[in-house]
This record gives sequence, C-alpha cells and structure tokens, in this order.
Amino acid sequence: MKTTYQYKFYPDTNQKLELNDWLRISRYWYNRQLGERFTWWQNNHLQLQAFPQWKEIFPTLFGNRPNYYNQKLQLPIIKQDLVRVMHSGELLDFTRVDSTILQDICKRVDEAFARYILGDCNGKRSGKPRFKTEASFRTMTFASANDDWIKLVRKNWLYLRLPKLGVVKVRMHRPLPLGFKLKQVGVTKKVDGWYMQMCLEDTSVPEFNPDSITPTWENSIGLDAVLHEDDYLATSEGTKLASLKSLRRNQHKLDKISIDRNKRKRGSKSRRKLAKKEARRHQKIARSRKDFQYKTAHKLVRTGKKVFFPEKLNLQGLSKRNAPKQDEDGKYLPNGQSAKSGLNKSWMDAAFGQFFEILGHIAGKAGAVVIPQNPAYSSQVLSYRNEIVFTDTDIPEYWDEKEMLKVDRDINASINLKRLGLGIFPRIRRRSGKISVVGTMEESTAKEIIDILKKTLSDAYTIPQVISY
Repeated sequence: MKTTYQYKFYPDTNQKLELNDWLRISRYWYNRQLGERFTWWQNNHLQLQAFPQWKEIFPTLFGNRPNYYNQKLQLPIIKQDLVRVMHSGELLDFTRVDSTILQDICKRVDEAFARYILGDCNGKRSGKPRFKTEASFRTMTFASANDDWIKLVRKNWLYLRLPKLGVVKVRMHRPLPLGFKLKQVGVTKKVDGWYMQMCLEDTSVPEFNPDSITPTWENSIGLDAVLHEDDYLATSEGTKLASLKSLRRNQHKLDKISIDRNKRKRGSKSRRKLAKKEARRHQKIARSRKDFQYKTAHKLVRTGKKVFFPEKLNLQGLSKRNAPKQDEDGKYLPNGQSAKSGLNKSWMDAAFGQFFEILGHIAGKAGAVVIPQNPAYSSQVLSYRNEIVFTDTDIPEYWDEKEMLKVDRDINASINLKRLGLGIFPRIRRRSGKISVVGTMEESTAKEIIDILKKTLSDAYTIPQVISY
C-alpha cells in the first residue's frame, strides 16, 4: 500500500536560494524538451499520417524523434558545460541539480505529450501541453528515496537530508505511519513557504478493494448540485446543505488589493509585495473551500449510505461564454454575457468537480461508491408521478393540488437522480419539440417519496392563501 503525507519544511537562506535556482534550471529543462517535441511534430506529423510506411522507407528520418530515452541521454552532455539561455543570456549549471529530479522531468514531459498525441488509458486526449512559467512550475521530485534520508525524528519535528541540499527541518503536524518506508520525496514552492510530499509504502498492508455493492432504495442517496442563494447540495432525503461561497465573501478584499497593486510601478518592490499579498488571499480562499468540501463529504458519508448518485455535470459547457451576436452592419449586440460571467464565477467558486472527486475518495475509504448520473430531464419530471411540471428554470417550487403538497425543485431533482441510479426513472421521448414521459412507477415507491417530502418540508401542509382585493 502506498500513501503520501505532506509537511511544511523550513530551509535556511542558502537552501532557499539553491532551491530557487533548481526550479529555474528544471523549468528550462522542461521547456527545452517540450520545444524539441513540438518542432519535430510540426515538421513530420503530416507526412507520418499521410504515409505511415515512411517509417520503414526512411528510418533515419524518424530515428531522431524525441522520446523519453534519447532526451534523457542529453543530460551527461549538458552537464559538461554551462548552458546559455538564448533570450536572456543566463548561464545555467545542470550539475547543481540532483540527477533524479532532471530524469523525472523527462518523464513528466513524455507523459504530458503522450496524453496530447495518444490519449490516456481510456483514450481521452488532453489539451496541448504548455510551456511552464515561474508561476506554473513549482514542484520537483526526487524519484528515489529511502529511510536513510531521515536523520532525526522528534516530537513535532523531522530532520531529512536531501541530496545536494543538506539537512532540512520539517514540521511534522502528524506522525509518520509505523511500518511504512520512504520511497519518494517531492518539494513544492507555495506562496507561504516550501512543502514536502513524502511517498510512503508498506508492502505488508494489502490494497483496499471494496466489495461490490448492490444499490437499493434504503442504502442509496441522490445528490443534486444547487447554485441558488445559500444552498450547495440537495439530497434525496429532503435536506439542503449550505454553501460556503469562499470567493464571493472575499471578493471585496481581492478587489482592493488588486486595485492597489495595479497602481504600483511594474517591477517595484511595493508591487511585488502586494502581488504576494493577493496570492496569499487566493490561497486562503482555496484552502477554505477545500476544507468545506472535505467536511461536507464526511457529513454525507456519516449518513451511513453506501451508494451516492450525484449528477454528472458538464462544467466546461456550463461555464462557457455566450456566442457573440452581430447585426447587419457588424455591430455587436447584447448577448447576456455580463450576467453569464457572474454565473460562471459562481460555478467556479462552487467547484463541484473537485467536491465530487473528494466525495469519491472519502466514500471509498468508508466502503461506499459514487456513481455519477446523467441529469437530463431529472429537474423537470415530478418524482412521484412521472409528469413534467418544472417546464422553466424560474419555477423553484410546485404546488400539487391533488396531494396538497409543495415540492421543492432541487429536492425533486435529487430524488430523480436516485431513481436514475436505481433504474426506475421513466424514459423521455422528444418529438417535434414535444416532451412525453414513457413508463410507470410502483405505487409503493410513489408513496415513499411523498412521505419523504411531507416529513422534510416544513410548509408541506400549508395551503396557499388567495388574497382578494
């Protein structure tokens, strides 16, 4: 079994300077390898696609194709002399950096480019790899490590020796697990200091493989993502979980810092100071959001449910900009992007993709599973009668005269997600713009849904009063 613990460590001044130089050299080595691959690919990929047999006819042409092995073989040659950076004239000494860090960078480039050209294990291709900047390249990995690197362990401190850097002082906020051995060490530079990721392994601990779970009405729960007012999630149990809105609550502080930073001269000390202050604020927002999501995930898992049915959101499409509109003269017309920008910010602030990923990890440790469901028509169909009543997103509630019941749109959608996971959701047909529901539901299930709605909604039995003037 493998696990990773993250600690904050405190290098001295000379070690900080050395680590910053390592980051500069590693970033240059990453961008250099990526540039070699892009150059070869732009010059040869069209011929390779049009004439696959060229690889056998002209083996010398494709023999110099950059890959993990021939790029790694460049390291002994590069280390013989200083490397001059073209655009700045800076001299870089590759011998100062540990060899395993440079070799791991070769692996990172190879994997990033392979995901772009070939795709991952599921065949899904990623976007084009980007050249790294000082802000986007902050992690270095010692690919091989062992327990001999740990020199001293005290109550709250750990002293670890890193190759070519020396002994560093690590704040151990939680103890190392007994029986685990150190296999790999990664160092990351963040706005508030340096952090260390220690990869630990214990072969005597078996990997956890949860048993297959058969979802039932009692052991499952549906989760609907809510982006309205102060609500975050709606559950099929009839409850709503409050939202944190960490970005919205700190927006005024970010705006004030950003305005002050933009007034300062570029490259000045005061501007750099305010930029660091802004970065710390963003870090605080991200950490508070993640802490809230972990607490929410634990709260859901503690309900005892074994199967979670969240909605599978297309966050990239939901946060997409509106298409521009033009009149006959080419003048741009209002397209609602101003309001859509605020909605996009709310989607990013909620970070439902990150939350459902965290929920999957927490549920897996508890022996539960998370099965996303396609939410198509789940928010429109009435959960206990198979009728389309929520025809518009402006309808937050529905009053049922027959059952004398007020149905919340979000809770109704979460129940439908649960029905989707259990396979009892009706089929939806759409012909000539008309939507029809095909299928029936058992009377016992409908009664159980009505009981849930009556028990959880405080105003379920309240009859709306008609006021006459």
